[in-house]
Amino acid sequence: MPLILFNKPFQVMCQFSPHPTRASLANYLDLPDIYPAGRLDADSEGLLLLTDDGRLQHAISHPDHKQTKTYLVQVEGIPEADTLARLRAPLDLGDFVTQGGTVKRVQEPDWLWPRNPPIRERANAPTSWLTITLAEGKNRQVRRMTGAVGHPTLRLVRIAIGPISLQTHPLLPGEWREISPAELGL
Repeated sequence: MPLILFNKPFQVMCQFSPHPTRASLANYLDLPDIYPAGRLDADSEGLLLLTDDGRLQHAISHPDHKQTKTYLVQVEGIPEADTLARLRAPLDLGDFVTQGGTVKRVQEPDWLWPRNPPIRERANAPTSWLTITLAEGKNRQVRRMTGAVGHPTLRLVRIAIGPISLQTHPLLPGEWREISPAELGL
């Protein structure tokens, strides 16, 4: 039962079936019968785990198992302390209330690869970086959270799932490697 660690590039669809205008996982992974344990939107990058084991896939992706996900997020503007506190607390997004999580302002890490194409930066609009760690993962949740507090997401990179991170398992976009399920603590 392989467990594949993959660094999903920007604009790649998180599916193996062909897409009419974008690359999919099949363009990078030629391994039989593996499926993603969770998803990333096309405009998000970073860590994705794939496996051929249904029970392992469920254990990784189901919220009952509390595999936290950590995202490196470039936002428009520089959030103040009260804004960071709002992101940490349960946040009402209209159709659901988030569980809250860990949010920190950080410097852009030196190990982070450049995005291709780069984000469009405006000279009069500063940006900053956050790490956001959540135990849930609703559709476009991080983007919706930062937008709700007035700091839209410009770049979103999932850097960790549970104890597995791109800092300790460095991969460039499009690269993958096999790891042991024991590394996830499962």
